[in-house]
Amino acid sequence: MKVVLLKDVKSLGKKDDIVNVSDGYARNYLIPKDLAIEATSGKLKEIHSKKKASESKKAREFEEAKELAKRINQLEVIIKTKAGSSGKLFGSITNKDISDIIKERYKIEIDKKKIVLNEQIKALGEHEIEIKVYPEVISKITVKVVEE
Repeated sequence: MKVVLLKDVKSLGKKDDIVNVSDGYARNYLIPKDLAIEATSGKLKEIHSKKKASESKKAREFEEAKELAKRINQLEVIIKTKAGSSGKLFGSITNKDISDIIKERYKIEIDKKKIVLNEQIKALGEHEIEIKVYPEVISKITVKVVEE
């Protein structure tokens, strides 16, 4: 019997998957527990339209992310801060600081979690930073830390 899963079922499939199961398993377990419903032609059409909509949404988001990455690549972030005579900062520059400066100066909102810093910036100079705009779209910017 073909059924459409309403929830993720371990070792069977994910939500909205169409799977073949034995009649007894479907009628006695999956359907009564609201884990699946019988795959009718109407339900199959509904699932195909949902999948097309989600694919087009992902494609649109991917294109928007690529455009944002192009804009981000052109940015030059300059951070002025206090530093000692040896070039070490009093404190450090975190991904939140970088996010706030980009938002303030360029009106581009970037989540601080998407800014990849292996460790906080603790010295003057230029630092190359990666920003994960979308799962497959990574942008790089240069952050220049200068003394006030």
